[in-house]
Amino acid sequence: MAAPVNSVCKTSADRLQVNCTSFQKKTRSKLISIPGTRPSVQNGQLLVSTGVTSLDYLLGGGLAVGTVLLIEEDRFDSYSRMILKYFLAEGVVCRHELFVATAQDNPDEILQELPAPILDDVAVPKPVEQPRLTGEPQDILDAMKIAWRYQNLPKVQSALASSSRFGHYYDVSKTMEVEIRQAAKCHRFYLPDHITPSSSYSALLKSLQEVIHREGFDLATPMSKSRNILRVGLHSLGSALWGDDLCCHDKPRHSHALTTFLYGLRALLRSSLSVAVVTLPSHLIQDRALMGNITRLCDNAIALESFKGSERETNPLYKDYHGLLYVRQVPHLNCLARQLPDHKDLAFKLKRKQFTIELLQCQTAAPSAQRRIIISPSGIITSLSFAQFYFHLW
Repeated sequence: MAAPVNSVCKTSADRLQVNCTSFQKKTRSKLISIPGTRPSVQNGQLLVSTGVTSLDYLLGGGLAVGTVLLIEEDRFDSYSRMILKYFLAEGVVCRHELFVATAQDNPDEILQELPAPILDDVAVPKPVEQPRLTGEPQDILDAMKIAWRYQNLPKVQSALASSSRFGHYYDVSKTMEVEIRQAAKCHRFYLPDHITPSSSYSALLKSLQEVIHREGFDLATPMSKSRNILRVGLHSLGSALWGDDLCCHDKPRHSHALTTFLYGLRALLRSSLSVAVVTLPSHLIQDRALMGNITRLCDNAIALESFKGSERETNPLYKDYHGLLYVRQVPHLNCLARQLPDHKDLAFKLKRKQFTIELLQCQTAAPSAQRRIIISPSGIITSLSFAQFYFHLW
């Protein structure tokens, strides 16, 4: 006897309902949302800005969280110290926590020298003015207040924590206001205050580890509260002030002290929401093999060569620049091979208010085709021809 039609339809409908509910749509895991960060378009790694937009461009969009940036200092430690202050100032503006370690100057002295952020005029309240007729002399004066070359300069929003812009701009001719600087939480490590029987690097690593675990930057900590980034600034490691003899002898006795510290530092950062910038007087280290090991223990590495006190300072070829920048190493996170930058001839200059990195591109073409490339926050912009560089080189 055949089954009733109604029961057959009901059984089919039940099966269809079961089959429809047995499948679930696959969704992507939610990324960590922290102010002042963004995911990399290349590998999805969480990035923070170094404070120098042109340096972010060279590093592939920013500095990856959990990595170490090594800066080989110039001879007078002027520009490397400035990049470190840019890095810390960006952390203050983004409301990140700071960890500053020094052996010579007190960390408070570095914090007091942080450059002031450039605020947007739109968010600044202005008094209401009475309307004036066009053509008055005051209108002409208002139009002449800003030079033509600065009219199109991008500005930073004054909403420091809620700014959608990745990276900010700073005025090195002014220092950051005390109210803005004190709003950020800073952990300090001043070596003369931490005299211990163990080595200075062991005390530094222990202090940093305590801050990461106590403040909840460890990834193993349950996400019971909002997460934040810890920016670590370590100034002039490897110098004699840290009790290290790398810069004093050809064959230092404590050659493994700094490399052991970098091993522990990188392992500590990999398991936490932290990022570090380390400056090192590489021009004083005579052992090139040891310097190579130090570079390989860091994820990013750049070197600064200042023209101050050298023959290049008076060379007309470099009259527009203050030094050269070399990219020693870039990270290869979540990929098989690292991405080396296409440009290797880099120079930096300190303008009246801004520190910039520019790219020098030399080709075997006519002088009219020779160009000087400037790295800007929005990309690469071609400027005027550099015929003097062409003739001097060839």
